[in-house]
Amino acid sequence: MSDPVLPPVRAVFRAIARTVVPEAAALDGAAWDELERIVERALAARPPKLRRQLGLLIRMIDVLAVLRHGRRFAALDDGRRARLLGALQDSRLLLLRRGIWGLRTLVFMGYYARPAAAEAIGYRADPAGWEARR
Repeated sequence: MSDPVLPPVRAVFRAIARTVVPEAAALDGAAWDELERIVERALAARPPKLRRQLGLLIRMIDVLAVLRHGRRFAALDDGRRARLLGALQDSRLLLLRRGIWGLRTLVFMGYYARPAAAEAIGYRADPAGWEARR
């Protein structure tokens, strides 16, 4: 298995996740571990260069928070975190926009792929398709 991406940037990743999916603030330790396992499993199939870039992007978000607001990203209030991510996702730099949208996608996947989230929103899809629902 590849080197995990999230442990060195866990606090920032979790703050990003809480900004992208505010309901994530209610997750307990086991649910956070599950979310991160889902994301790490998806990242394990990606090239090492992409995983390094993702880690760098998360670190860059933290540094930008310090430069703009004098505080690390995880220490910002919800509004400032959302505005910073919004500015980055609307950046003129295509690579930055793609990175932010990719990061948001990973957060959504990690949060909503958990069985507890699927149950909470009433998602009942089955790999067997409609036949399983009959």
